[in-house]
Amino acid sequence: MAAAAAAAVGGQQPSQSELAASGLALDKAATAAHLKAALSRPDNRAGAEELQALLERVLSAERPLAAAAGGEDAAAAGGGGGPGAAEEEALEWCKCLLAGGGGYDEFCAAVRAYDPAALCGLVWTANFVAYRCRTCGISPCMSLCAECFHQGDHTGHDFNMFRSQAGGACDCGDSNVMRESGFCKRHQIKSSSNIPCVPKDLLMMSEFVLPRFIFCLIQYLREGYNEPAADGPSEKDLNKVLQLLEPQISFLEDLTKMGGAMRSVLTQVLTNQQNYKDLTSGLGENACAKKSHEKYLIALKSSGLTYPEDKLVYGVQEPSAGTSSLAVQGFVGATGTLGQVDSSDEDDQDGSQGLGKRKRVKLSSGTKDQSIMDVLKHKSFLEELLFWTIKYEFPQKMVTFLLNMLPDQEYKVAFTKTFVQHYAFIMKTLKKSHESDTMSNRIVHISVQLFSNEELARQVTEECQLLDIMVTVLLYMMESCLIKSELQDEENSLHVVVNCGEALLKNNTYWPLVSDFINILSHQSVAKRFLEDHGLLVTWMNFVSFFQGMNLNKRELNEHVEFESQTYYAAFAAELEACAQPMWGLLSHCKVRETQEYTRNVVRYCLEALQDWFDAINFVDEPAPNQVTFHLPLHRYYAMFLSKAVKCQELDLDSVLPDQEMLMKLMIHPLQIQASLAEIHSNMWVRNGLQIKGQAMTYVQSHFCNSMIDPDIYLLQVCASRLDPDYFISSVFERFKVVDLLTMASQHQNTVLDAEHERSMLEGALTFLVILLSLRLHLGMSDDEILRAEMVAQLCMNDRTHSSLLDLIPENPNPKSGIIPGSYSFESVLSAVADFKAPVFEPGGSMQQGMYTPKAEVWDQEFDPVMVILRTVYRRDVQSAMDRYTAFLKQSGKFPGNPWPPYKKRTSLHPSYKGLMRLLHCKTLHIVLFTLLYKILMDHQNLSEHVLCMVLYLIELGLENSADEESDEEASVGGPERCHDSWFPGSNLVSNMRHFINYVRVRVPETAPEVKRDSPASTSSDNLGSLHNSGTAQVFSLVAERRKKFQEIINRSSSEANQVVRPKTSNKWSAPGSAPQLTTAILEIKESILSLLIKLHHKLSGKQNSYYPPWLDDIEILIQPEIPKYSHGDGITAVERILLKAASQSRMNKRIIEEICRKVTPPVPPKKVTAAEKKTLDKEERRQKARERQQKLLAEFASRQKSFMETAMDVDSPENDIPMDITTAEPQVSEAVYDCVICGQSGPSSEDRPTGLVVLLQASSVLGQCRDNVEPKKLPITEEEQIYPWDTCAAVHDVRLSLLQRYFKDSSCLLAVSIGWEGGVFVQTCGHTLHIDCHKSYMESLRNDQVLQGFSVDKGEFTCPLCRQFANSVLPCYPGSNVENNLWQRPSNKSIHDLIKEVEELQGRPGAFPSETNLSKEMESVMKDIKNTTQKKYRDYSKTPGSPDNDFLFMYSVARTNLELELIHRGGNLCSGGASTAGKRSCLNQLFHVLALHMRLYSIDSEYNPWRKLTQLGEMNPQLGNEEQQPEVPILYHDVTSLLLIQILMMPQPLRKDHFTCIVKVLFTLLYTQALAALSVKCSEEDRSAWKHEGTLKKNTCDAEKSYEVLLSFVISELSKGKLYHEEGTQECAMVNPTAWSPEFMEKYLQDFCLPFLRITSLLQHHLFGEDLPSCQEEEEFSVLASCLGLLPTFYQTEHPFISASCLDWPVPAFDIITQWCFEIKSFTERHAEQGKALLIQESKWKLPHLLQLPENYNTIFQYYHRKTCSVCTKVPKDPAVCLVCGTFVCLKGSCCKQQSYCECVLHSQNCGAGTGIFLLINASVIIIIRGHRFCLWGSVYLDAHGEEDRDLRRGKPLYICKERYKVLEQQWISHTFDHINKRWGPHYNAL
Repeated sequence: MAAAAAAAVGGQQPSQSELAASGLALDKAATAAHLKAALSRPDNRAGAEELQALLERVLSAERPLAAAAGGEDAAAAGGGGGPGAAEEEALEWCKCLLAGGGGYDEFCAAVRAYDPAALCGLVWTANFVAYRCRTCGISPCMSLCAECFHQGDHTGHDFNMFRSQAGGACDCGDSNVMRESGFCKRHQIKSSSNIPCVPKDLLMMSEFVLPRFIFCLIQYLREGYNEPAADGPSEKDLNKVLQLLEPQISFLEDLTKMGGAMRSVLTQVLTNQQNYKDLTSGLGENACAKKSHEKYLIALKSSGLTYPEDKLVYGVQEPSAGTSSLAVQGFVGATGTLGQVDSSDEDDQDGSQGLGKRKRVKLSSGTKDQSIMDVLKHKSFLEELLFWTIKYEFPQKMVTFLLNMLPDQEYKVAFTKTFVQHYAFIMKTLKKSHESDTMSNRIVHISVQLFSNEELARQVTEECQLLDIMVTVLLYMMESCLIKSELQDEENSLHVVVNCGEALLKNNTYWPLVSDFINILSHQSVAKRFLEDHGLLVTWMNFVSFFQGMNLNKRELNEHVEFESQTYYAAFAAELEACAQPMWGLLSHCKVRETQEYTRNVVRYCLEALQDWFDAINFVDEPAPNQVTFHLPLHRYYAMFLSKAVKCQELDLDSVLPDQEMLMKLMIHPLQIQASLAEIHSNMWVRNGLQIKGQAMTYVQSHFCNSMIDPDIYLLQVCASRLDPDYFISSVFERFKVVDLLTMASQHQNTVLDAEHERSMLEGALTFLVILLSLRLHLGMSDDEILRAEMVAQLCMNDRTHSSLLDLIPENPNPKSGIIPGSYSFESVLSAVADFKAPVFEPGGSMQQGMYTPKAEVWDQEFDPVMVILRTVYRRDVQSAMDRYTAFLKQSGKFPGNPWPPYKKRTSLHPSYKGLMRLLHCKTLHIVLFTLLYKILMDHQNLSEHVLCMVLYLIELGLENSADEESDEEASVGGPERCHDSWFPGSNLVSNMRHFINYVRVRVPETAPEVKRDSPASTSSDNLGSLHNSGTAQVFSLVAERRKKFQEIINRSSSEANQVVRPKTSNKWSAPGSAPQLTTAILEIKESILSLLIKLHHKLSGKQNSYYPPWLDDIEILIQPEIPKYSHGDGITAVERILLKAASQSRMNKRIIEEICRKVTPPVPPKKVTAAEKKTLDKEERRQKARERQQKLLAEFASRQKSFMETAMDVDSPENDIPMDITTAEPQVSEAVYDCVICGQSGPSSEDRPTGLVVLLQASSVLGQCRDNVEPKKLPITEEEQIYPWDTCAAVHDVRLSLLQRYFKDSSCLLAVSIGWEGGVFVQTCGHTLHIDCHKSYMESLRNDQVLQGFSVDKGEFTCPLCRQFANSVLPCYPGSNVENNLWQRPSNKSIHDLIKEVEELQGRPGAFPSETNLSKEMESVMKDIKNTTQKKYRDYSKTPGSPDNDFLFMYSVARTNLELELIHRGGNLCSGGASTAGKRSCLNQLFHVLALHMRLYSIDSEYNPWRKLTQLGEMNPQLGNEEQQPEVPILYHDVTSLLLIQILMMPQPLRKDHFTCIVKVLFTLLYTQALAALSVKCSEEDRSAWKHEGTLKKNTCDAEKSYEVLLSFVISELSKGKLYHEEGTQECAMVNPTAWSPEFMEKYLQDFCLPFLRITSLLQHHLFGEDLPSCQEEEEFSVLASCLGLLPTFYQTEHPFISASCLDWPVPAFDIITQWCFEIKSFTERHAEQGKALLIQESKWKLPHLLQLPENYNTIFQYYHRKTCSVCTKVPKDPAVCLVCGTFVCLKGSCCKQQSYCECVLHSQNCGAGTGIFLLINASVIIIIRGHRFCLWGSVYLDAHGEEDRDLRRGKPLYICKERYKVLEQQWISHTFDHINKRWGPHYNAL
């Protein structure tokens, strides 16, 4: 038709169409407008044809694909220019046509206006950050985009943020998936009436153009797909085609984003069958269309699909309503066409697997399945598009396009049906795919959107057989990897299981399909259909049986297995996901009585499947030895549905139980697993490798236990409650292989178990019985009780964080069941049983999380060892729980010794399970208990305290659950004897306890002691004895009889069962070879259980006659036996408790107990027991002594350690003033003595063998981060907030230096300031010393030690040999005596003028470097280390590189840096005084020696020595600074602290105290003048004139030189000679309101200006002369420091307000020297007044450095930064990070920002922190520290409501700042202790 239309158009309007086709000068817009007009006419046929022709040419599939397909196709297509151009052109045309001549953008806007979007529907791909709110969600898969989430109100809801794994879509506005209360503001239901109707002509063109466009796309897809060759599809080709189609698909995607109006047009186009038929049928004469149709058919065929051409055939194959019968047909090939198609697939798969021996098993199936699997008929564009999407393995763009359409309801239904129709095809493609992971994610991305909606799922289930399709597809999928089962009967087994080694299971390829199935089963309507459909249930049980018995383990008996297979992961995952989760989904719909029928159906087909399974594996009654499989999903289905039936549906249990024989079979395999667990823990499977332990652990692990071990134990409980108890008990001991051990004889032979395993297997058997009898999880506990018990068990093992508790408590594993972890019941139970311990900080810096710990009453009443044993993955956890219990009892004073596990009362049994308690009242158990008690009493080998504990536990359980029939004891004696054994008369434990047993005949090895001893006894046995023991040889023969008898009962009809005659003792149990050595002996016992218990009490307490019946004193005790005294204690308590219970239940028992106690018989063989007792006593005593010895040693060790800690690591206790400052040792020692921590010798440091301090040198920019305002800097969280670093200390100093260098002489500038604000070198020590030669050999040994250390020895790093603190250099100690120091400190009475001269002379002497000694070499090398610590850019500030001035500046700046940092560590002032913690381990004294030694190598030319300018009046010649020679820096612009350091370091060391004071006094005069000058510049003109006037009046008073008014007025008058105060008209510089300039205010200003200098000077004095710093109030800091430094005259009285000027001591007349200083400035300001003023105002008040202030809620940071683009590459970085010091946004590991192999974080840490970086990783909420070449994860400062970190935001809960943690981080940054406190460092290789 299209071709014909083109011809017709060609006839009518040749010019028009030809021009259009050739794309010549004709304007596209005009054409479009013309066509639109034509189409708007009522009769628009002509227009339509014209448009068709145009589209035919524009969108011809021939041109573009020439490049894509290549080869023959290119020839056929006849080439056409560059493909790109043509495609671009085509897209342009489409846009123009859609817009109908207008602009495309305006068109988009117009369409958007008609968007009735009530749904958000935003589609995202993997890694997108979305939210899930459980409070608002109806479906658990509900998710919201961040925007909708933040616009909705979710305060107080249970929500979390998550990173999408597979992609998803926003559900906001969809009331099927979430509650309307959670919708955001934009999507709160708009009623459709507000939205205007779409004008017809707006979208008219789209309706014509889009079908052609989509068809064109499909043609491309057909053309591009080449059936992959045999070696699998070449993904390259597919990707190439997809890349070419990128613009087209993007164009479609953009259309979907235009809103509802455009989407409905697209839906029309995609689902219209007529359009599809017309365009794609391939009929007509268009060759290209024909060819593409052929390719399409080929693709269909190669996918194993048929295209039903013939309608009739298809009619026959329409799915019929019958049930699908799937049967296993042995190994015969499958029938019908299906067989052939499949087999071809299978063969090549087999080939690729290379597993020749494995035979596949096929299923035959009816036509119905064939149609599901093989027939595809495409009727619309949508269907074929989906087909190609699958073929191309779900390209992301296509998926997004298909999902973007979902808000359109009509489309949603159509698409879901199409998806279901292609389901089988999806499975086939998935199986073949190489990228099955990616593909799985994309499939689920789509299916979760479709199947989470209950309404939709129900509709598709009804109309498209969704359930049939899913089950069949799953069945087919698993069918491809079945192998023959080797369980039980290896040769003849007909059972097939999945092979866990296949890729399908190993890689979880089945996951998407299973997850869809679970998803639809969560909808009640769908699940009900499933449970009603018998055919489906049969098929499903068939599917489940593929997993029954998979991954079989065979015990290795000889050598260790050589290859440990890891297939068990796959097996456990498969059972959990493919079997258990659908089961939980189904169970969640069986909650009420009305659903009984469903349960009956499941149980019925489950039993059938089990029966088939037993038949298939030829199972009779004995399981094959040494095999175990942990996978019995059929058993577990059966068990869980039984449990549900009784608990929720009030079904009668017996109505759904099978006969006895089936029950006996059912119990075997679960019991086998329990026995195998004991074997594995007894190391009997050790040759199978570690993986078998892994399986045992996974089986009980929290995610698996309630789908694995819980159902198994429940099933055993059900069997036990219905089977003969003697049979059951004997089966247990037999399975656990300990029957032979249960003999009275002291020796025995065990034919099936090695002696070393006997004890633990016996413990295992008894523990299992205890669990079986006391666990009530499925036997009557309510959900809340279960939750509470689980929680208590977990908390008793260890304190837990909230999230680990959530993880450890087994929830219903099907996430869709609506039982949510973290639900209200969880929180309320948690608060009832546990106390919250807030996160604490340990001084070592290790940070705890918030933990929950059990309340005291929980330990007291609810600690349940049985539950703990059941839930522990590691055996050590049981021990941990007991230790914690012991500690609680000790602490609360309830019990001092080592307690036994407490006995806990159980919830009452549900009536249906009452039969379980018969186990406790059966003779077999009583015989076992009796025997074990006897053996324990007689000290037989292989019995442990644990065995006794369990025996007593069982006795107590029996007493607690005794039958009430025993009305009066006498009645039961004469009853008919049902059973021929004569151990015990009846079966009630209460009466059997008192029954005396006199003789027992045992079979013993001939070597046993009993044989010789007891022969006379047997002959003289009295009549009574023999009657009592007629043939009870020993327990195990009894067991054998029991089993035989039971087999017979089952085989005969029950009527004959009464006449069974007891056959002779069988020898079936003893091994054939061992019979001759056994002989029969008769033991005299004469004990009852009660008497054994009483003797046991004597034995345990170690005293004769220790038991005294408590009721003799207080008869009340029998009435209320629950006495707190007995609830906690050891074995003695347990025995007392049992005897009390026995007495209170029967008068007779009470009487007998009293009798036994009266008789006071020593236990049976007196000699033996006393010996044994003695042995145990000796043992105890020895143990006790050893323990005491150990305690003593430990205590001694602890005290030693403590004293070491106090001296060496004294971090936090200023009280213990053990001065680590080496110079302040006692005066009587003539020379400082150092201990070397390596060789241990003590001695002075000498020139030849110098000693050094262990130091860590690190570059630091902490000082540079000080700021001058108090307002803390915040981390930017919006675009507007940016941080500009111009107000930091470093920036201000930088500006100052560059300003000086612009106008003054370089060498002079470098003496006027300090550097090191950024990249300064900080030196810290742990205080330990070592010989430098010892250190060298220590470093050698470290270098040779290949153990991977956290530091690099080549860089000189090491850890202190004593305290292991990190260090990287050794600072030599200057030899010299301390007494010398004390002499120097004597105050001399020289006048200041003499001192000034002396200072000048001393400075003038050039310092020659001392002769080449070891010491001087070390001094040199440490100086090199110091230089290399920081980067070159932080050392070289000179304009002439490498000038000596640089080194000079660097050296005195190192001293400055260390003093300033110490000041900051002391909190920024010296008010606290004392030798602070920093002072205690300071190395400043040694550092000063090293620096001074080096600085004295440089002499300052005496011309330029600032000392002259300070102390002498020179002639004032104006320095005119001609071009060649820049002037010196005026002295008033000098930094006084720098001058101080220069002066002091230029003096020969050690320095004299009076020289020091002299220097300080002189410098103070300069400082004070600077303060006055700065003050004068800051105030206004009128203030200045007022002061000038006021000062002049006082000038001639006596104290003029010490009055600030006078000096100020003089400074003002001197400075006003220059132009300094001019140009003020515009820039009003009044910093402070003029009224505020009161005298007090000015005094404070002057003091504040001078304080920093006084602080540094006092610190310096403290370190050089060892004087303590006085402590003081903040307001008097100035005066205290001034007097401490000797600035204040001693006679100074402090009554009247303190005046800072009184500290002045002018060396020369004040006014003259001030004139001289001001003159220098005057000459400068004449030229540069602005700069002159700026240089005078020095900012001296720096606040302490802080990290950026972080917002309260982490989400604010996350939302802003995780989408922020990188400034370099404008992409969003994968791992964004932000620097917490300066707020810079960086990419972690991002290669885009790499510079010379350094990644951005490392680079930034060098630029911002001189090698130290603190970064917050946005996507992980964790802080990472970079220190030099190492890094470490520090932890997180954001915690959730439960005080826990959320690393990597896995849980996505809201996080809040933890102020304490942030403070700790900041403290470590300021004190430079990252290296010491954090232990886990690793190299980063510049890759962060």
